Amino acid sequence: MIIAVDFDGTIVEHKYPEIGEEIPFAFKTLKSLQALGHTLILWTFRSGKELNEAVDFCKKNGVEFYAVNNNAPDEIFDPSLSRKIYADLYIDDRNILGLPDWLTIYKMIKNT
Repeated sequence: MIIAVDFDGTIVEHKYPEIGEEIPFAFKTLKSLQALGHTLILWTFRSGKELNEAVDFCKKNGVEFYAVNNNAPDEIFDPSLSRKIYADLYIDDRNILGLPDWLTIYKMIKNT
């Protein structure tokens, strides 16, 4: 599956524009999902310097995304178009029922 993952409030605690502490097991789960063959896209409000800091933080913690705020790594962002990206699944703290813990997320995805 293609899985779009939010950053602030989902991978790390909300501290924008700073980077918050990792939400427990976020990186371990993301690495496990990649090992299962899922494609991960970072899908975040962040841009510019704050986006680069988030991407670097994820890399430092062992997660490199297929694309960032785009559908493909070579896609060039066009501000005249919607920033919405395509994914089979979106992981975001703003879900209607909130963000489950990362172990629950992993189990839900692994069992599909």
